[in-house]
Amino acid sequence: MNSAKVAILMGSDSDLEIMREAAGALEEFGVAHDLRVLSAHRSPRLVSEYADHAFENGIRVFICGAGGAAHLAGVVAAHTTLPVIGVPLDATALKGLDALLATVQMPAGIPVATVAVGKPGARNAGILAVQILGLSDSVLADKLVRFKQKLEESVQEKNKKLRSKTAS
Repeated sequence: MNSAKVAILMGSDSDLEIMREAAGALEEFGVAHDLRVLSAHRSPRLVSEYADHAFENGIRVFICGAGGAAHLAGVVAAHTTLPVIGVPLDATALKGLDALLATVQMPAGIPVATVAVGKPGARNAGILAVQILGLSDSVLADKLVRFKQKLEESVQEKNKKLRSKTAS
């Protein structure tokens, strides 16, 4: 039995460096994930089979990273009722703009939550997946509260350092 709650899919193994950011965020919160290369264009049957059986296999959220035409998140969303988060990747001369538009411009009825291009987006996708899971998991919800508190404390510390440097 697989304990993964989040599926992280990418169109190519060249996307791994960026999609590790999503995996890292999930690991920080102790959320098990399943990391796979599945291409909307090169392995559409495998994508549909994985998405069709994801819920029964314990998956509750998808994170899909793809560049260029970036159809992976939309194809997954067409095959599941689970939340899908799309991470546009910079894989062409258009620096991710093509992937951003392909991921965010979904037809009505096939929602894909879309985050920023690249590593910041992948990290935020991991955190967003935790927030979704935290709606029904009080342990994760508490971890998210502490995470937000640490973010605030970090900003306060940076402000304190800045003010001490400029006061001199």
